[in-house]
Amino acid sequence: MTSRDRFLNAFTNNAPDRPPVWIMRQAGRYLPEYRELKTKYDFVTMVKTPDLATEVTLQPLRRFPQLDAAIIFSDILIVPEAMGLPYSFREQGGIEMAGAIRSHGEVETLDPSAVREKTAYIADALRLVRAELGNSKALLGFGGAPWTLATYMIEGGSSKDFSHARDMFIKDRALFDCLMEKLTLAVIELFKSQVEAGVDAVQIFDSWAAAAPEGHYWDCSLKWINRIIEAIPKTTPVILFSKGMTSHRGELAKSGARALAADHSIDLPSWRSHLPADIAVQGNLDPEIMTGEPKAAAEATHKLLYAMAPWKRYIFNLGHGITPQARIETVQAVLETIDGAKQKG
Repeated sequence: MTSRDRFLNAFTNNAPDRPPVWIMRQAGRYLPEYRELKTKYDFVTMVKTPDLATEVTLQPLRRFPQLDAAIIFSDILIVPEAMGLPYSFREQGGIEMAGAIRSHGEVETLDPSAVREKTAYIADALRLVRAELGNSKALLGFGGAPWTLATYMIEGGSSKDFSHARDMFIKDRALFDCLMEKLTLAVIELFKSQVEAGVDAVQIFDSWAAAAPEGHYWDCSLKWINRIIEAIPKTTPVILFSKGMTSHRGELAKSGARALAADHSIDLPSWRSHLPADIAVQGNLDPEIMTGEPKAAAEATHKLLYAMAPWKRYIFNLGHGITPQARIETVQAVLETIDGAKQKG
């Protein structure tokens, strides 16, 4: 069984005894080879240059052959940029959008029709990665949930309280829905282009899901995610990560996602036991463990694997992106533990 087969079987009743492994990363910042590349090119240049995006995507797999899947090197904010609202990085940290979308006139200026053409560099990079991987490893695309993208666009960048986004949803639903319609169409086009470029699955990141007004998560975010999932070919599994919203498992299960990713704040076996059997789960080792000693990380990994052993449809992953402080020897210990889990029991 290839790594790609192992990963894809996690979405079926043919899930393997050893769970497929996909360690989420944040641009590979813990890898020296990535840091070396970063001294020559800025982040946006690497995202928009297919050869460079391919190189960064493949770096973790070259160092850790135990990984079963790669995720394309990109950024969720390429969608607002392609619609006409560029972004940049603040010197003090966080995101700065070129403006804030708070009126009907400003929403009208956004154009989702050319997203596919304006993000063609992602499809080009995916084809290059697929050519390198062949059928040996799974390849994932990704994009941001419309609600998460909207928070950046409405707030004008990173925010501490998301007050403008929340106010628009509560006080001007027509304007909010108009923006979400456009974002939903744009994300659908992005995902369709990724599917056509050869991805095996896509992940939707709803990073600011918890900012949705209390009691309104479905109308604020999940119904738009559901529309995206319904528009993607059924042969392409969708993984949904809604940060901070694991308590909404009933609504998450109705989203249409084939797999739900969980952060490290919950007991994964207990959470899984309350989900439909045909939904896969992904998670949820604490990323901070990767900054510590290899032995402790191996023990935490074995504990999680043992707890999840009764469940099929499971993908081992971190509960969030890997941090720049992660230790390579600790990552290696985690992967070796997973490889040896079946023999050790």
